[in-house]
Amino acid sequence: MKTFAELNVGDEFYSECNISSPELDAYLKFSGIKNIIYDDIKSDKEKRMVSGRAILSKMEGEFTRLEQMYGNLLIFYGIDGDVSWNSRQTRFLKPLYTNENLKIKFTISDKREIDETYGLIAIDFEGTNEDGKTVVISRKNLYQIKKDPPVRQ
Repeated sequence: MKTFAELNVGDEFYSECNISSPELDAYLKFSGIKNIIYDDIKSDKEKRMVSGRAILSKMEGEFTRLEQMYGNLLIFYGIDGDVSWNSRQTRFLKPLYTNENLKIKFTISDKREIDETYGLIAIDFEGTNEDGKTVVISRKNLYQIKKDPPVRQ
């Protein structure tokens, strides 16, 4: 685990995951999303398009489990968006399907002091599919982070 002081703008971290049909079903049930695209239930062997918010949720989960992050007190603080995108935050460029590998790059794009106890880091997410095509870019996901993380036993 890295502390706030050890994190720097430009640091990159990587992860890889996929979303199974049962995971997508659980997300859709929890979120209450109702869309004909997701209602077309296929066999477990057929690929289904994954909801954009499910992709972002999985990416955030992967971020919190990174070896460099896990153990810190991280609180999702908000989304600033990117000024070069007119303050928009996320773009979905290609579909992702169940059981496809999603390779994720997390980049620290900003780091600020909040007070004596907390700092703020902005994380840019970029996800590519197994063919190397960019699926999603999400900029300026803000996390409040405790400067001195809790001691883990």
